Amino acid sequence: DSPPCLYSKEVTMNLSPFGAALLWCCAAGAGAAPVIDGYPSRPVRIVVQYQAGGATDTLARILTEALNKRFHQPFVVDNRSGATGIIGSDHVAKSAADGYTLLLTTPAAISTNLVLYKKLPYDPRTDLRMISDVVRPSLVLAVNPSVPARDFRTLIETIRRSPGKYAMGSWGAGTLPHQIQVYMDKTYGLQTLHVAYKGESPMSADLISGVVQITLGSAATLKPFINTGKLRALAVVGDHRAQGLPQVPTFSEQGYKDAVYSNTGAISLMAPARTPDFIVQRVAHELAAVMREPSVRERVESLGLEPVGNTPAEATAAYASFLPVALDLARSTGVSLD
Repeated sequence: DSPPCLYSKEVTMNLSPFGAALLWCCAAGAGAAPVIDGYPSRPVRIVVQYQAGGATDTLARILTEALNKRFHQPFVVDNRSGATGIIGSDHVAKSAADGYTLLLTTPAAISTNLVLYKKLPYDPRTDLRMISDVVRPSLVLAVNPSVPARDFRTLIETIRRSPGKYAMGSWGAGTLPHQIQVYMDKTYGLQTLHVAYKGESPMSADLISGVVQITLGSAATLKPFINTGKLRALAVVGDHRAQGLPQVPTFSEQGYKDAVYSNTGAISLMAPARTPDFIVQRVAHELAAVMREPSVRERVESLGLEPVGNTPAEATAAYASFLPVALDLARSTGVSLD
């Protein structure tokens, strides 16, 4: 990439709107983000709500490495885990709205927490603003091979014939797998046991061994076991098939068009609500460019994630569409984490 185009406040103030736009286009075309009004002039922290080593943390490190090159300033990962994403989200919501503290958040942390907790120390709808949807996770319904079902319809029939026999694992009470399990039971008159784990890894291990027989998990985690026959994939959440599991049909393709099976949400980059538009737009612009880079796309897709990199307006609209579905589903569990 070319070195950054540095334009001081005095220079930009003396430009017409057309001239300022021309400078922006010139700099963007050169492959580097212009630094206007001194942003960024120091390291930018991207807060991750989970511990180092997980998929979200790995994604954050891929992003910071690429953004470092485009902005010619350090972007660093700041892991602030705990309380199902509340600690990291609250830290960013209460940070200075200057573009130097951003949040890489999973869907649940900015949606279902509004139901699972009676009172949050922040409100993601008013205290944070969208920069971009970075990726969409691929979620797959999978079973232990001992379950005599090869699609979603026969899974429902199998569970209905044996009330209380089958257990569905989740990576915690109130998480999406738990919510889907409750929704299935209520919608189809089933009796499925729920087993909560502290994370996806122990849940997956027990699914493979048959301690639990069903789960909804990330394609990145379950794909190796699906490919080797240790697990059987029945359906993918979303409006299209997962890139890593093209042989697995969506719920919709199997005739189940309920919103809970098609609206997955996204892993998004957010900022404090009062962050200036020009910073939000510039970070979104560079993030979109990063997500088009072949090397970045390859690394992201290897995690079972679908690259997005949309505009702030598009990300905001997607969140507005996803939120009511997520909240209704969370309410259906009756779970409270307070």
